[in-house]
Amino acid sequence: MVQQLSKTEIVYPDSDGQPMSDNTEQFQWIVDIKENIQALYKDDLDVFVAGDLLWYPVEGSNTIRQAPDTMVALGRPKGYRGSYMQWKEAGIAPQVVFEILSPGNRTGEMAKKFQFYQKYGVQEYYVYDPYDIELIGWQRAGQRLEIIPEINDWISPSLKIRFVMTAETLKIYRPDGKPFTNLAEAETAREQAEAQRNQAEAQRNQAQARAERLAAQLKALGIDPDEG
Repeated sequence: MVQQLSKTEIVYPDSDGQPMSDNTEQFQWIVDIKENIQALYKDDLDVFVAGDLLWYPVEGSNTIRQAPDTMVALGRPKGYRGSYMQWKEAGIAPQVVFEILSPGNRTGEMAKKFQFYQKYGVQEYYVYDPYDIELIGWQRAGQRLEIIPEINDWISPSLKIRFVMTAETLKIYRPDGKPFTNLAEAETAREQAEAQRNQAEAQRNQAQARAERLAAQLKALGIDPDEG
């Protein structure tokens, strides 16, 4: 006789044993999208953003699961999670999901992911292939995810970010028009801004020093520059 486990006895693993990415380019895209969206909502305590986190939509089943490369759950609090168990999240499914393709992705695997996201309530689903420079997106219409016919210059209804396709790459822009950046680019921009501030301060100091020398020379000649 097979003993049935109660829902409270079922273990929901935090890992599926699969690597987050197959190569550095895929990994960089995953990190950049996740980190930029997280930064976009840094002041909103009720937006949860995660990368490669197992999502269990059905209580009582630890085999129904996916680990999106990036997922965004609007209306859920920030904080640590070993996995996203939807029944503990007020029943809210992640509204937006991103997947980044690698050369090893198989058609059957991607079809299963699509069916999962369609069945369990994702509102927007984006798949980017950085090797063929191709972005495909779907938006929910009732019970189905329907393809977005024109993805270039598309603005996400949920996140308000804009997707722009060029011949070389995908570019994503924040609602304020600033582009998504990676940590290295952000650090370079910070260093450049700091150098510009230092240069401007040095120029102000030099100008002040010249003005003070000129005032001293005028006073030596018996001219008070402050008298007018």
